[in-house]
Amino acid sequence: MSENGGREEVKMEEEKVYKVLMWGYLPGVLSHKSPLTSPVEVQLPENAIDDRSWKDVCGGGCGFAMAISGSGKLITWGSADDQGQSYLTSGKHGETPEPFLLPTEDRIMKAAAGWAHCVSITEKNDVYTWGWKECVPSSKVVANFAAGGTVEGDAFRKESVLIDQESPRSQGSKSVGGSVAHQDNKKPEETAKRRRIATAKQELESPPPADESLSAPPCIVELDPGVKITSVAAGGRHTLALSDVGQVWGWGYGGEGQLGLGSRIKIVASPHLIPCLDASLHGPDQSLGSPQGSITTGSQKRKTLGSYIKRIACGGRHSAVITDAGVLLTFGWGLYGQCGLGNTNDVLRPTCVSSLLNTRIKAVAGGLWHSVCLCEHGRVYTFGGNQFGQLGLGTGTDHSETSPRLVDASILENKNAKVVSCGARHSAIMTEDSKIYSWGWNKYGQLGLGDTVDRNDPCEVSIDDCRPKNVACGWWHTLLLAERHP
Repeated sequence: MSENGGREEVKMEEEKVYKVLMWGYLPGVLSHKSPLTSPVEVQLPENAIDDRSWKDVCGGGCGFAMAISGSGKLITWGSADDQGQSYLTSGKHGETPEPFLLPTEDRIMKAAAGWAHCVSITEKNDVYTWGWKECVPSSKVVANFAAGGTVEGDAFRKESVLIDQESPRSQGSKSVGGSVAHQDNKKPEETAKRRRIATAKQELESPPPADESLSAPPCIVELDPGVKITSVAAGGRHTLALSDVGQVWGWGYGGEGQLGLGSRIKIVASPHLIPCLDASLHGPDQSLGSPQGSITTGSQKRKTLGSYIKRIACGGRHSAVITDAGVLLTFGWGLYGQCGLGNTNDVLRPTCVSSLLNTRIKAVAGGLWHSVCLCEHGRVYTFGGNQFGQLGLGTGTDHSETSPRLVDASILENKNAKVVSCGARHSAIMTEDSKIYSWGWNKYGQLGLGDTVDRNDPCEVSIDDCRPKNVACGWWHTLLLAERHP
């Protein structure tokens, strides 16, 4: 291709105009209205003079939505002042999309939102984060926009980088392949399971309390010199960041192992490098698909796994990464099998999903209790909780899947899925021919199908007069980036 041809192609791409569509529920916006059960266009802020288009959609958290404008401004909208922590996190913008003020003039390139915290990357690869205080590292606070002033110094410096660390050995537990098996008391696993279920429902199914003291203003994340972050992911209360050389950094809450550091670390108060590809961390040899009784060396393990990480994803309390070899590694909360390892144990270290070793994985997303991944041929695999049909398997909703299952729906026959996203309890994909399919919980219309009926099979979302380019699920809603037809 000629040099001029390349410039003309870039120019044509810049001239394309994109719009954002939304469906589902934002408490502060829709508490006295009917849910948006079908796609509705989101208007650009009136004061965004430089913007006539959108750049990307970032989903959103518990009660707020987030997207990026064409000029690189972070745009948020959602909960009103009485709707909990989310109104602090999303800028108190209520129903109207508005730019979220960050302590930088640099363009925002990517962003992600968790339960009640957000993280973004600028064009200079600087990372900013804010929201629920325990999700914000002990970096220097650059500015406190909520208070209209500036905060100097390490306002949220913790006494220790790793807080409330519970070592499996010190707690009388036995580490088994990255999980923890308690051995004292009668049937302790049942007690622990009930406790984990109750805690998760209390913390992740309702908006967190609105309390200024619990919310940290935007701060820049301090990483080691030379680290260049290219992608971010936000879970319920933890964050992952991927560097340009394929290393993964994590911080926030790690009580179920979702930070992959080998123990139940309650709070990681500064970014830590997660050893995803340390061959010694992947359990017995058969975890990499070796024949029983064979010997697998460390170098062979590393070659099987890959050399670096290409993709990252966060669920409510679990995490997933994909290597350059297309190998899926998971870690964190395993109560419903959302780590895909054939059991319901928590996984404290990045561990290979061995049943997919012969399937090259290209994309992954995590929900509150489930996971969805796509293989290089566009097939969809799901695992974890299926309480609302979020696995898309057409099966009863009372049965979890602890190992990946192929979504073998007739509507996806000859379809090549290339984008996947998960809400708390719903899933959405975009196929190569720019079709959108969704399934799972639909109480608030978050499937975009025109009603509030749950689905346990993928259904096509009707999108008129535009060509979908990306889809991103929030906790109870879905956003779509689409190219306007001329």
